[in-house]
Amino acid sequence: MIEDKQPSRTSISSLGEFKLIKHLTQNLDLNNETSDLGVGDDAAVIDVSDKNKVLVSTDFLVEGIHFNLSYMPLKHLGYKAVVVNLSDIYAMNAIAQQITVSIAISNRFTLEAVEELYEGIKLACKVYGVDLVGGDTTSSQSGMVISITALGQQEDSKIVKRSGAKNNDLLVVSGDLGAAYMGFQVLERERQVFEVNPNAQPDLEQYSYLVERQLKPEARKDVVQLLKELEVLPTSMIDISDGLSSEILHLTKASGHGCKLYEDKIPLDPQVISSCEEFQLDSTMVALSGGEDYELLFTVDQNDFEKIKANPNFSIIGHMTEDSVSYLMTRGGGQLELKAQGWDSTEAQES
Repeated sequence: MIEDKQPSRTSISSLGEFKLIKHLTQNLDLNNETSDLGVGDDAAVIDVSDKNKVLVSTDFLVEGIHFNLSYMPLKHLGYKAVVVNLSDIYAMNAIAQQITVSIAISNRFTLEAVEELYEGIKLACKVYGVDLVGGDTTSSQSGMVISITALGQQEDSKIVKRSGAKNNDLLVVSGDLGAAYMGFQVLERERQVFEVNPNAQPDLEQYSYLVERQLKPEARKDVVQLLKELEVLPTSMIDISDGLSSEILHLTKASGHGCKLYEDKIPLDPQVISSCEEFQLDSTMVALSGGEDYELLFTVDQNDFEKIKANPNFSIIGHMTEDSVSYLMTRGGGQLELKAQGWDSTEAQES
């Protein structure tokens, strides 16, 4: 008797988001001369002129996985959907110029609801100086899906990739970390309270910064301009969407180095510290694994130390090493190996 061989079945979550992308794209070749950089960085790079190159990045936002409309206003959602895509362009030291928007919506959404979503999209375009130049709409059997593609430009010599970090380069981050994740914790708590008692009125005043960082983040276009004014060209750069530890490991893997990250140098807003105490969470772990901060993480040559050391927009949080392993240097003088523990959408989809 001949037994039928059952095909092997591998869970998507066993790979995780980034290993899945690598697995699916590992045998893709770039056949066109204009395809300068493909999958593996914050944006693809296309060579279309002698001077400037075009950068392209795209993202999905899926209801129930990336956003919850029970506390996410549609106007804020439209704004955030644009911002998170523009952040990928700025993460390569480029300037975003155009976006396309595609949405899939179920019949539970009215015309007025979609108009509200687009009000947020239009506001983001105005704030960041980008043009909405196309897209698509279709129906969905459940919920809402948004896909935005961002396009930008930069001179070839000024494009910053993930792979350029050198031994002893300084590790620098803009802004502060962890607020978006704590804003999510606050909103989720209030949602659960509301489900039990619909008459409950949340008081979010003391969490205003956290909630804003979750519902209405901003991309760091200003950092690109500031670095230009300071005459600093980073050796590598990435935006912080999945957590500080994950992004550091993207930079170290791409460059073939390790790093030392100093716990006492990680920038935290006072609201993050106080809310972590309230929720009984470790603020360092929140900064390392929380994600959705959309700050820029980059490395610079030691010679640029004087240019950035006193700038209030930046914190020097570590340095690159020859070792292939990355470590968190704790406040107590200990050393812990950094692990990628950021949020993974491929895990979020499985029940």
